[in-house]
Amino acid sequence: MAAKVSHLYGPSRPRTFEQDVLPHLNTVYNFVRHLTRNDQDAEDVVQEAYLRAFRFYSRFRGGDARPWLLKIARNVFYTGLRQNSRFDQIDFGQDLTIPDRHFPNPEEAVLQSTTGAMLQRALEALPSHCREVLVLRELEGMSYQEIATVLEVPTGTVMSRLSRARALLRQFMAESMTGNSGQMP
Repeated sequence: MAAKVSHLYGPSRPRTFEQDVLPHLNTVYNFVRHLTRNDQDAEDVVQEAYLRAFRFYSRFRGGDARPWLLKIARNVFYTGLRQNSRFDQIDFGQDLTIPDRHFPNPEEAVLQSTTGAMLQRALEALPSHCREVLVLRELEGMSYQEIATVLEVPTGTVMSRLSRARALLRQFMAESMTGNSGQMP
């Protein structure tokens, strides 16, 4: 059953939950996957976020549903984190990269896989407030204002967190490539 909000779009163009919200499923999952660091936990959070979004769709004021959905998903994650610490576990032994089968040169494939795994470990090692702003900006291409809406912080905070996240990521990658400890400060 589609939830309709025709009063926001006029009688000639009613919008539905499916039209506004479902196109952002991959974005929400990718964001939450970086927060939880676990596929199953990410699926659980996304499912709960979409249930909440459906329940409160009548409060959605129209426009781009992506920031609204990401904000809901983030709130679901942090509520779950407060209630259950399982989201805060890190497994650095887990290789989350998928090898690229289209590389003709095995050395290039190994290098890409190693760099990808290193980047994934670096991203996962970031503090959550840095990781989420980096994922939203660099992987999801959101504007500073959209990120500020999702995180419920001022735009200046988004910019400073992003700067800090990029610096920590560079530091971790440099230390990993030179063989140093590779631990986040």
